[in-house]
Amino acid sequence: MTEFEQRLRLLEDRAQLDDLIVRYFLAADSDDMKAVGGSFCEDATFASSGVVDATGPQAIMDFIAAARAHMGLTLHTPHYGLYTFLNDDHAQGLVGAHLELSMAGSLRYGAVRYQDEYRRTRDGWRIGKRDMRTIHIASWSEVGESFASDVPVRWPGIAPLPSDAPRRRDR
Repeated sequence: MTEFEQRLRLLEDRAQLDDLIVRYFLAADSDDMKAVGGSFCEDATFASSGVVDATGPQAIMDFIAAARAHMGLTLHTPHYGLYTFLNDDHAQGLVGAHLELSMAGSLRYGAVRYQDEYRRTRDGWRIGKRDMRTIHIASWSEVGESFASDVPVRWPGIAPLPSDAPRRRDR
């Protein structure tokens, strides 16, 4: 492969990863669990804050469907994807997104970062590992106060938690 062909393939791969992320978010927002599962490799894992919640497409679909059973309208909006290609068929990514979720009788607004690993399969790029890290989330009425606090993660029904990406103040 020439240098030009390698550079072109890299650009195409980045575009395909961006498309994969958008397809995943659209599938989640529309409760299309088959498409959610189709975003993952056969041995994929889905984690939240470093704790594995599900392994394999069916278990991931079941986990997400169960979480969404407590939600109304949702909107996942990706803002960036930072990809590092390890070789032709493996990449790591950091995807930043905002969430708007109707849950527990209120609208929740927050930001997350997905720490991902991707693999090229015969069907295209798929997610091999996904770890959702919550930066902040709270009801709209609490966002201003929660975002400025030491515990900006406010999921309904649990005590407020620190961010999965706290600001480093030692610099």
